[in-house]
Formats: sequence, C-alpha cells, structure tokens
Amino acid sequence: MSSRFRLVLRTSLGFAALGVGSSVCGAGVVALLLLLQGLPSEVGDRGWILGVTAAGIVALSLIVGTVWTAWLQRRTAVWFVFGRPPTKAEAERALRLPIDMGIVSGTLWLIGTIVLGSLARVLGSWMDALGMALVIGLGGLTTVGLTYLAAEWVARPVMTIALKVTPPKGTLKVTVLTRVVVTWSLASGVPFLGVLLVATPPDLGQGDHVASLIMLSVIGLGVGAIGTGLLAKAVATPLHRLRIALDEIARGNKEVVVEVDDSSEIGLLQTSVNDLAAGLREQERMRDLFGRHVGDEVARHALEYGASLSGDVREVTALFVDVVDSTALASRTPPEDLVKMLNRFFTSVVHAVGARGGLVNKFQGDAALCVFGAPTRLADAPTAALSAARAIRDAVQETGELDLGIGVASGRVFAGQLGTSSRFEYTVIGDAVNEAARLTEYAKAADGRILASEAVLKAALESERSHWEPYAELELRGRQEPTHAWAALSPE
Repeated sequence: MSSRFRLVLRTSLGFAALGVGSSVCGAGVVALLLLLQGLPSEVGDRGWILGVTAAGIVALSLIVGTVWTAWLQRRTAVWFVFGRPPTKAEAERALRLPIDMGIVSGTLWLIGTIVLGSLARVLGSWMDALGMALVIGLGGLTTVGLTYLAAEWVARPVMTIALKVTPPKGTLKVTVLTRVVVTWSLASGVPFLGVLLVATPPDLGQGDHVASLIMLSVIGLGVGAIGTGLLAKAVATPLHRLRIALDEIARGNKEVVVEVDDSSEIGLLQTSVNDLAAGLREQERMRDLFGRHVGDEVARHALEYGASLSGDVREVTALFVDVVDSTALASRTPPEDLVKMLNRFFTSVVHAVGARGGLVNKFQGDAALCVFGAPTRLADAPTAALSAARAIRDAVQETGELDLGIGVASGRVFAGQLGTSSRFEYTVIGDAVNEAARLTEYAKAADGRILASEAVLKAALESERSHWEPYAELELRGRQEPTHAWAALSPE
C-alpha cells in the first residue's frame, strides 16, 4: 500500500469519524440536557413519539451526513489518490472542505431543531417547543464549531497540496479571527448562553436547574479545552516552523522552503517567507553573476555605494597582460581550440591577481587589465602587482601554449563608474594605465616577458626587487617623459 493511499485512507476515515463522532456526541449531550431540564414537560405518555422521532432523525442524519461527506470527499480523493496536481477548481473545492463539513453538520442539526421543536409544540406547549429548539440549537452550534475546527486539522494534508495550486492571497475566506470567534463561541459563548437560558425566567422545563448548570459548565470546560487545543495547534505549529525557517535564513541558508498548509493569514505569512527566500536566492544569483563579470570587489562596492556615476582619484598599480602575435595565432588555430587556450590563460591571470588582492578589471580579447589598489585599498599594491606578474608569466610559460608580454606601472588614476545612467562599468583611467599598456608592447621582446616602471620598483619591498633588474630607458608612445623600465629576471 503506497504512502499516498494510506494518507488518503487516513484522511477519509478521519472525516468519517469526525462526522459520526460529533453527531453522536452532540445528540447524546442534547438528550441528557433535555432529560435534566425535564423537556418537554407537558407531553405526558406521548413522550415516546418524541423519543422515536429523535432517534430516527439521528439515524437519518448519520446516513445523510456520511453520504454527503463521502460525496464531498470524492471530488477531492480523485486527484489526491492518483497523485496528480489538482486543477484550480478542484483545489478551491478542497480548501472549502472544513466549511462544507460545517455546512453539512449545521444543515442536519437545523432540520432536527425544526422537526423536534415543531413536534414538541404539537405534543406540548409553546414553551416546550421553545425550550427544545433552544437546547437543540445550542447543541448544534457547538457541534458545528467543533466540526469546523477539527475538519481543518484532518484536511491539512489535502489543503497543503491544494495551496500549491491556489496559494492564499487577496481576500481570505478563512482568517485567524474566524477561528478565534469559533473557539470563543465554543468555550464561552454557547455555554454561557445556555446558563442564562436555564437560570433566568421564564423557566424552561421542570427539571433540576442545578444539575443542568453543572452539566453546562462541564460541557463548556471540555469543549473549550478541545477547541482551544485545536486553535493552538492550528496557529502555534506553523508559527514554530516559520520561526525555524527565518532562523535558517538569518544564518545564510537561502534554500529554505516552508510548506504552505494554511489558507488564513498564516498561509500568507508562509508564502511571504518562501518569496523572501526565493528573492534572496535570486539576489545571490545575480550578485554571483555580477561578480563574475566585474569582480567580487566591484560588485560589493556597487552594492554598498549604489549605482552612481562617481569615483575617486587614488594611487594604484596597473598590470596589463597581452598575448604575443594573437592575429597569427587565430589564423592557424581553430576557434574552439583558441577559446580553450585563452580561457586557460585567463584562469592563470585571475588566480594570480585574486590571490594577491587585485582586480581583473576587464578582458580585452586576448588581453587583460588588472588593478591593485582599487576599489579595495592595498597596503602594498606595487609588491602585489609585481609578484602577480611573475606568477602569471610562470604559469603561462609552464603550459607552453602561449607567449605573452606584461607591463606594470603605478600612478594616480580615476577609479569608479564610467558610462551613462542606463549602462556603466567600473574602470580605472589615468597615465599609469596607459604606461602599463605601452610597456607591454616592449615586454613582448624582453627575455623575462615583463617590464615595470621604476616608480613601481622603488615602492616595492626589497624581497620583490631582488627578482628584477634595470632594463632600459624607453620612449613610450603618447608620453612626454621617458620611462625607466625594469625587467623581471627569467625563471631559472
């Protein structure tokens, strides 16, 4: 037997037990209260007629209620037992099960109230009819309220699936206030009304009022405890799950999914928590995607300071790396193979720069511009840049796939957002960037494949300067003053 079929069977039996049990218990309590009150008081030896009629109504109500409930269940069990998602109409009918169960119970009790009250008038007096109608009516209200609260608990597995199709939104058919009012009616309203009817004139019946009052008090305590327990379970359990889910989200777990199993405001809250987690997952995905395009530090900077076209001037070290003779390489290499080689090349660049706190600002075909000191300030950007340049060269030469040139220069540049309000990018603009790019062209012919300006070497640590030697004084295109270049020593 499948778990779904067992769940269907358990739910169906729960509804059946709920319908029969509530009707029998309600009828028994009403009969006992009528007996204690001595109602009806003027039927004499014709009381058996009322007894037989009442028994017949109870039996008929059980049969009709069972068939009616089974018919309501049939519309739900069809999709539930076969494991298919319900249509919107089927889901809406499933969510109405507790209300429909209350309507079934209320209709049957109303019929009993009218029939027995009318019969009491025929066999007795108007007071007998009034007393019997009031007692049966109060019993019916209590039974209907308990049936509604218990049906919500029994139908929860069905409602959980139905709420996936029609999540709670807009105007709610069921609210927490509805449950509170029903519970108050069971715990206080109906019992106290019964006490007033027994204790105040005109006297209904000729029985012992004290016994009736005691019984009403016991019924109020018992039914109130059951109703309050059902209300507490319907509210406290999902709120406890929501608290756990929110704690998980607060700890950074964005994969949380709360099961929506309530059609009231609690269901709205469950849906909102799921929307919150989904929004955070989407935000994380977008941030990850954004970070992959512009770098984690730039993404963090944009999220912190907003998407404004602004920046600042600061001292940075720029590293420019370019592949040697990429045009000829592209002409003799299939595109898919060339892309794989470039991806391996850029992987080496990203690892070397990222490990030293730098930013790969942009890829330019077969070249890359890297920045040390923006947007994150570094304590020693020149040393980090020079070390990263040597690491990139060593990693690329180890594969033997590509040849490259690297230029490194320091200076004050603008670092910030550039573009328009609808499209912009984080970049660095300044003489140091241009100098690094020009040095790259000369570095392609140098033995060590890396050239750096003297300003970078002077600012670097002595431990890093030991890997470099003076190269030449170069007249770089577009610059007025010559650059004293240093070359990295070739790896041993």
